[in-house]
Amino acid sequence: MRYKVRFLAALVVAATLALCIGTRSQAQSTASPTAGNGTYIAIDPLANVRYDNRYDISLGAAYQHVKAGPNVLEGANLGGLNLTASYWLSKHWALEGTGRVFYGTSGVGQTTPVPVKGPVISEYFGAAGPEWLGPHNKHGALIAHVLVGGAYGNFEQDLGPYKAQDVAFYNNQLALAAIMGGHFDLNRSAHWVFRVTPDAVLTRYSINYGNKITQTDINFAISVGVEYKFSKKR
Repeated sequence: MRYKVRFLAALVVAATLALCIGTRSQAQSTASPTAGNGTYIAIDPLANVRYDNRYDISLGAAYQHVKAGPNVLEGANLGGLNLTASYWLSKHWALEGTGRVFYGTSGVGQTTPVPVKGPVISEYFGAAGPEWLGPHNKHGALIAHVLVGGAYGNFEQDLGPYKAQDVAFYNNQLALAAIMGGHFDLNRSAHWVFRVTPDAVLTRYSINYGNKITQTDINFAISVGVEYKFSKKR
């Protein structure tokens, strides 16, 4: 838990520094010579940044830390993709949808006659909800969202002859999921944005063996990628 808190704090600091550096570097606008007298005309690549687009879409490389079972001590570090799209209703409010896929290996719980080492697991998310545009200027923006939907966890795909109960995994299932976090955006032009998306991801998986519990897990996820803002205005 301390690692996750320190990592998230470092991410916030890094994103803030990125915004500050972007602000300073963009203030020193690029220049191009004029055709005649050797003088220069400043060109600001962010001059046309507006927060009045109707649609945007983003794609990023993603990471998520998960627990493959209710009592598995060694978590799984999964990699994947995060595809997100937004439909803006007003300057500050939008409807956002996301689809995410993750793959990786996990530690196991109780031992089997033949040890199972690093089985592959995967998760697939689909969620939607409100998105809020917070502090922003032509250099960047802070955006918050709360998304609700489902997650399909495929935990038993690489267990060979064994079952979920043999390694203390969750069973394969579709479960409730919620994603709470937002975006750190750094504008590179009127259409292109560098985007970092840290989130807390809540899932409600269960097991159909033993005490048949349903457990709520909250894990950390992050993606880094690019966003494109379409030309259509509200």
